[in-house]
Amino acid sequence: MSSNINNTSRTLFRPCIDLHDGQVKQIVGGTLKEQSPSNLKTNFVSSNPSSYYANLYRQHKLLGAHIIKLGPNNDEAAKEALKAWPGKMQIGGGITIDNALKWIENGAEKVIVTSWLFSDAKFDRERLVKLCEKIGRDRLVVDISCRSCDGGWWVAMNKWQTITDMQVTKETLDMLSEYCSEFLIHAADVEGLCQGIDQELVKKLGEWVTIPTTYAGGGRDLSDLELVNTLSNGKVDLTIGSALDIFGGGGVKFLDCVAWNKGSL
Repeated sequence: MSSNINNTSRTLFRPCIDLHDGQVKQIVGGTLKEQSPSNLKTNFVSSNPSSYYANLYRQHKLLGAHIIKLGPNNDEAAKEALKAWPGKMQIGGGITIDNALKWIENGAEKVIVTSWLFSDAKFDRERLVKLCEKIGRDRLVVDISCRSCDGGWWVAMNKWQTITDMQVTKETLDMLSEYCSEFLIHAADVEGLCQGIDQELVKKLGEWVTIPTTYAGGGRDLSDLELVNTLSNGKVDLTIGSALDIFGGGGVKFLDCVAWNKGSL
């Protein structure tokens, strides 16, 4: 069974818009701490509004883009991006059962949820069931933001700072996939570092996932698309952030990623 957004057996590039304090930014994931904001490490701060990137993705027909709100003061920027390409982008960051429908009404194709599924860092299946019932499985993406720990990967919440009781395993993903239509996997330990993907995690995801899945974290070169394609047997798509030229990076050209998706590279 193919698991990427376009129902092909080949890894595709998936774009993103990360918002922090109302601006499009690329940050080092592990440094995002509310208690010590001065320690935040930022790779890129855009002079362009969020709608600039949404329009860029729309122009090149890049489906499945995700907008992630990292903390407060991002709602207006998120709405601006959704307005630029209504019904074609996903929104995550602070999503709960109380605001999920509002974001869909504001133009989100799907909502992405992580932290709200956990109470005191413990997974609450009933919350997932209720959210699925309220908005529908096809509208729901579960973000498996995770960190390496004790020889495996454990879901992390609260901007990737709190380790939960959920380990990323085939059994966990099978259970979650009953209630959502897609996974977004942030490898928080390598997010924003441009030092390479977590190859073992990508390989395991290729073995485990049965629904569309996107991996984010550490992408630094166009060849990472081929690497993810090989490791996952084409079942996992790849987001590249800080290394991308449109985000100030020197490792990957955005138009090369577009060409890859078209099969011309």
